Order: sequence, then C-alpha cells, then structure tokens
Amino acid sequence: MATVNLEKVTKIYPNGKPAVQDLDLDVAEGELMVLVGPSGSGKTTALRMVAGLEDISAGTLRMGGKVVNDLAPKDRNVAMVFQSYALYPHMTVAENIGFSLKLRKVPKAQVQAKVKDAAALLGLTDYLERKPSQLSGGQRQRVAMGRAIVREPSVFLMDEPLSNLDAKMRVQMRAEISRIQRRVGVATFYVTHDQTEAMTMGDRVAVLHLGELQQCDTPQNLYDNPDNVFVAAFIGSPSQNLYDAALTEGARSLKLGSQDIPLPDAVRQKRPALASYAGKDVVVGMRPEHLPAAKPGDTGPTLVGDVDLIEALGSEQVVHFTIDAHRVIAEGALEKDEAEPWEPARAWPASTLSTRSRSATG
Repeated sequence: MATVNLEKVTKIYPNGKPAVQDLDLDVAEGELMVLVGPSGSGKTTALRMVAGLEDISAGTLRMGGKVVNDLAPKDRNVAMVFQSYALYPHMTVAENIGFSLKLRKVPKAQVQAKVKDAAALLGLTDYLERKPSQLSGGQRQRVAMGRAIVREPSVFLMDEPLSNLDAKMRVQMRAEISRIQRRVGVATFYVTHDQTEAMTMGDRVAVLHLGELQQCDTPQNLYDNPDNVFVAAFIGSPSQNLYDAALTEGARSLKLGSQDIPLPDAVRQKRPALASYAGKDVVVGMRPEHLPAAKPGDTGPTLVGDVDLIEALGSEQVVHFTIDAHRVIAEGALEKDEAEPWEPARAWPASTLSTRSRSATG
C-alpha cells in the first residue's frame, strides 16, 4: 500500500490546451478519493496521469514517497477498473480474475488461492466456472474488480465503473465498492460525473472544473460550505437555488427580486460575516430542503412564487416555482448525472426554484 501525492500536476496537450492545471492532491493509504466534475473537467486525464497512461507536462507525482513521473505504467503497481468491463469472453470468471497472475507466471496453486479469496470477497464463489455472457452487469463489474484485487496493487484507479449499469444496480454497486475498498484498504482514485456517487462513496471529494481543482473536502463539508458558486451549484440534487440579491443596510433584510425578506436576529448572530456585506450585492443560495412550504398562520420570513410543477416521489415532493429574481447559472455546474427521478434544474426557466418537502403519511 502507498500514499499518492500530486504536486502542481499539469497536463497541456500539443495544441497548447491545458487539460489539468496545477493539481494538488494527497491521498492517504486506504482513502477513497473521488474526482468529480462535468465533461471536460480533467478528472479522467488526472486519473490517466496517475496510471502512467498520460505524460505529465509539469509537476510531481509521488507514490509511497517515490517520484514516478517517468515510471512506466507496469512499474507503478496500480490496478485500473474501466467503465467497460474488458473481460475475455472465452474465459471463465476464474480465468479472467487470475489472468494477470498467469501472465506473471505465478505458480498455479497460488493463483487458485488468490482467485478463491477474491471471489469470496466479491460474492463470486458460485460463478467461477461461468463465462461473462452468463453474468449480469453487476457481476461482470465485480469480476473486473477481482482481476484488479488479485494483483495486490498499491493504488486502485476506477474510471466511471458504474456508468454502464442501470440505476438500481448502480445504487447496489456503490455500496459494494465502498465495502470492498475498505476491506482491501488501498488508496483509491474514483472518477465519476455523478455527484450522488461522489457524495455517497468518497472519504473526500475533489471537484474539478475546466482542469482546475475547485474544492477538496469531505462530502458533508462540500455540501454545507462550498468555496464558490460552481461547487454550490454542482453539489446537491436537486441543485441549489442561486440568485442575485442584495443585503440592505444593517443586513436587516434580503432584497430578492421584488421581495424584501427580513433576516431574523438568529441568522445574523449565526453568520456575523453578513454585516460586512450590508448594502452590497450578493449571491444567495437556498437548498431545496431548506424551503419548507408555508402554512396558514406562519410568522417569519416568507418567499412568494408561482408553482409550475409538483413532482410526487413517494417519500417526498419536489416543487418547482417561479420568482421574479435573476438566477445565477454556474457554467457546467448543471452538467451532471441526476440519479433521482427528477430532471436537473436546467430544464426549467431561469427564474425557477426547486423546493423539497417530506410527504405526510397516516
């Protein structure tokens, strides 16, 4: 096992276009680091540089404290799992899992033992004599992981491994990959464009956009304390509602379109930094779950809008409504995979908000 350190790692293509710029990341032994971002954000390029499949234009890549910039992929002791399973159709599950060991001329008895252990870990013991065509998509993905596990690599690299699975199987495999990764205890890079995968699987999540690292933190801190508008818009499903607004003098209220929303004393006490923005233009972010429906007789701040659509999802409802305020759109932030049944906010007019509420049952 090994730590992985990227220091100002940069990739510039021959045409001068930068794919990754000054990427700083440290991944500890046993940590699952998720690289997430929209198409073209540089996440797969970063993964390929760690694997040795892309040359590093500048910066330093270390594994276990050793500089590996110029080391060939086969000498880096990394194992990669791709979105295509890349299984040999004429081989059995056991033969596929043990193939890399066979190429290295590992003794047959040792190969069989390692294959048996990997199959037990992955729940494939009863399928060792089957061919890939006789397996489900989730089972094939586990075989691909088994092939990586038996090599006992220092680092795991996973590139969109669940993108070919249906929604239900993806949810199941997210939990399985997390469980297996923790059992194996190897530093892991996991690339995805699905921020739900990132939030549920990662020990930490690195958000990339246009080749630059926007923020790297635990999933909950990314959600609660985004560093910029892009991260605020990208993390969350449905997406956070972001609007241009203004704080009145004394930060007593928020001017949002034609509405003047009073800010309770408790809000100003919890966020004393608001005082420095009094009288200035701001961007206000509202998570859908933080916008409960008002009831008759409610006192306190309210936001009024015209309801466009209500999506009933069983355990909760998503309400889309319109206000007369200018919506802030972070370029590329809505280009993400929504695992839940609702559509991303880009499907609605620029002034539409989303709110989420729990359904009452009785």
